[in-house]
Amino acid sequence: MRAIDADTHIDETEQTWEYLDEADHRFKPIAFELVEGEPVGPGDGRRHRLWLIAGNARLRRFRSDQLTGTTRETRELLDVDARLRHMDELGIEVQALYPTTFLHTATDRPEVELALCRSYNRWLADRTASSGGRLRWVALTPLLSMDKAVEGLRFARDHGACGVMKKGVECDDRSASDPYFFPLYEEAERLDLPICIHQGIGNPGITNAADPPAKVAQLNVLSAFNALASAGIPDMFPGLRFGFIEAGASWIPYLIKEAGMRGKAVQASYDFKTGFLAHNRFYVTCDTEDDIAYLLNFGAEDYLMIGTDYSHVDQSAEMRAHSVIMDMANRGDFSVTVADKIVGENARTFYGL
Repeated sequence: MRAIDADTHIDETEQTWEYLDEADHRFKPIAFELVEGEPVGPGDGRRHRLWLIAGNARLRRFRSDQLTGTTRETRELLDVDARLRHMDELGIEVQALYPTTFLHTATDRPEVELALCRSYNRWLADRTASSGGRLRWVALTPLLSMDKAVEGLRFARDHGACGVMKKGVECDDRSASDPYFFPLYEEAERLDLPICIHQGIGNPGITNAADPPAKVAQLNVLSAFNALASAGIPDMFPGLRFGFIEAGASWIPYLIKEAGMRGKAVQASYDFKTGFLAHNRFYVTCDTEDDIAYLLNFGAEDYLMIGTDYSHVDQSAEMRAHSVIMDMANRGDFSVTVADKIVGENARTFYGL
């Protein structure tokens, strides 16, 4: 099984900020614990560990090795070889790395965002350089400084990045179809880097020191899917791929149906039900709880991917996700050919591996 893990994570550390430019050291996040005591809340046993980023308190995860199935060395990239060995045990050839702290917008100050994105990208470029191409990462872009965001994509692409991180709604509540983002899409298309719309929230005002509403973070992904298709953005950038990450896939039929009800199906030059994903080059990470066999009726065979959510323990986390997909095929839910695509080939195509 040449599996590609389409959605994994790293936990930022103090080392992440050691790549700041000297002039930007004043923006270095400060780590602290707000409250001592027992873990609180569900999931990974959250403590009140925080990053203070330009006056904005952002949650920093407290991890349980038992719950995550990982170790500090692997999830913080302190030991790259250990992470590669763990991937071997899981049957994973390549992981696509997403952030943790930056799943939700940390600041509304452009100069701070620019400094931290640069440091994060340099850190990952350095830490993954020895992985032989097995640890690929999705670049952070300082979208409040669009010119700098565009400039930074070439560095990212040349140093192991396989995609461009984006949230469904961000930069003063702009939708993914807003022309503000067109320079980013244009450069990403030129560099053959897909746009990776991961669940998250782009409003720093509602992510201070606590978890934002999980459903809002997921619905922002669906909002982007709808906005991009409705505005015909994929037609404007015909070489650009779009991914919708960590929001499941059961919603695909509903949004295709909604698009058709607006008259798109009548005007389309392709079979709207089975060709919508292909026409728009929309790739979606599914969960093993999704009715994958049903989704195949909507042209999803070449556009579904699977991720483990490595190092996280939320509803999308499943360390054996790729094996579960193969087990489904072996019991006859769908063909082995389809399973091979979901566990590897579709993500390989999406990320340009």
